[in-house]
Amino acid sequence: MKTPLLIFALFGILITGVGAFQVFAENGIIDVSTDKPNYSDGDVMIISGEIKNMVPGDQLSILIQSPNGNLVALDQLTVSSDNQFSTEIKLGGKLMKTEGTYTIKVQYREQSATTSFDFGGMVSSSTNELDVVEDTVIEDTVVEGVMIEDSFVDVVIVDSVVTATNVTVQDSNDLISYEITNAKLLNVVPDLDAVSLLIYIETTDEGSITLTIPRSVLDASINGGDDEFFVLVDGEEVDFEEITTSEDRTLTIDFLAGTEQIEIIGTFVIPEFGTIAAMILAVAIISIVAISAKSRLNMLSKY
Repeated sequence: MKTPLLIFALFGILITGVGAFQVFAENGIIDVSTDKPNYSDGDVMIISGEIKNMVPGDQLSILIQSPNGNLVALDQLTVSSDNQFSTEIKLGGKLMKTEGTYTIKVQYREQSATTSFDFGGMVSSSTNELDVVEDTVIEDTVVEGVMIEDSFVDVVIVDSVVTATNVTVQDSNDLISYEITNAKLLNVVPDLDAVSLLIYIETTDEGSITLTIPRSVLDASINGGDDEFFVLVDGEEVDFEEITTSEDRTLTIDFLAGTEQIEIIGTFVIPEFGTIAAMILAVAIISIVAISAKSRLNMLSKY
């Protein structure tokens, strides 16, 4: 009786030893780290590391998740010939606001590795000169010889053209066709920084939207082939159904009553700033400079 028990015990130890070796080997495929453990709003974080046994020319994906598990940033990069990789990501923005510990996941085929960092949360400031100026009045201000007199600046988001079956996205000649249930499509805006399309809807109940998106408008690719989109419904990552062709990609996304925004994140999006947007941005910049100049003049007049 002792012999079978001994064999069983040895077999269990062997299985445990093999399992431990596999976990160690998998974790040893990718090394990843950040340049420091703690960051503040607006900081630039450097993510670097090394990947072993990688096919030359292949890409890896870097995903950042918030403390509640939501996807807040995505990057793809090609590893150098010495198997080293490095990228810079600016922290903050509309998706990265929460204070806490964020997780970085580096994914290459079936292999992955994770690390983390602490983020101090987004700093709100009503006088941030980098924010877009809205409804700003500037009176009798001289900026480098140019008089801006009683000027009114109203910065707006250029709407897309929405019909019952399709939508025209800014700076694109290709239409996105759509079908939507229990909701109304309000606007579709490209986000160049996030490489995504922001879809604004007004719901009456839970429903779904099916979008046929031309690859010239938004696409996701890796190593010359298709990659998966990331879809966020009011900031929460959700599953979706997809049908692809050589010309477009059709996504069917479910949403709940009260949903306001759907974001589809890829690796390519049409340029966001066209002629009109560039003019608006230029006026906003002039306004900021003018406000700064006026503030300096007011300070000098006190002395």
